[in-house]
Amino acid sequence: TTMKLSKYTWLLLASFFVFSCDPDDPDPINEEEVITRVTYTLTPVGGGSTVSLVFSDPDGDGGTAPVITGGSLALGKTYTGVITLLNEAANPDEDITTEVQEEGEDHQFFFSVSTGLTGAFELAYTDADAKGNPIGLKTELTTVKAGTGTLRLTLRHLPNKTASGVKNGDITNAGGETDVEVDFPVTVL
Repeated sequence: TTMKLSKYTWLLLASFFVFSCDPDDPDPINEEEVITRVTYTLTPVGGGSTVSLVFSDPDGDGGTAPVITGGSLALGKTYTGVITLLNEAANPDEDITTEVQEEGEDHQFFFSVSTGLTGAFELAYTDADAKGNPIGLKTELTTVKAGTGTLRLTLRHLPNKTASGVKNGDITNAGGETDVEVDFPVTVL
């Protein structure tokens, strides 16, 4: 009887797995976000002028050219950075920031600079997903050298956060798809 019980138990378990893993069940899809407005607000610690870097393209790709507003940062200052994302093509506007935060394991911002800003500031992630990996909606930026150039913000969807350098903000091995990428003109003086 022990052998029969074992066979029946095995059959019961096997039928459970066969019926619970229906290949026709669709996998949940985590689609790329539609983002028409990016605002990177940099607030100086200890006072001073807040700088808002803004990208706006309310009609999306292929329509009217986007409007990009850059800014000037004070040398020797630390700024807390907060990124907000909107889909202005939705009615009413859809706040994508919350979605990126909630799906933090599937998103990461990367920050890079053109030659004129090389070494001009140090940037650190101050937020993390459920696994302790960076997202980049919140940062700390410290200006350490004068310069003029562009600051590129890239939001990757489904990056490989365990790949070499990705946790430290290196996009080289990140993979994934780009949800949005913007070059902001920035001066540090």
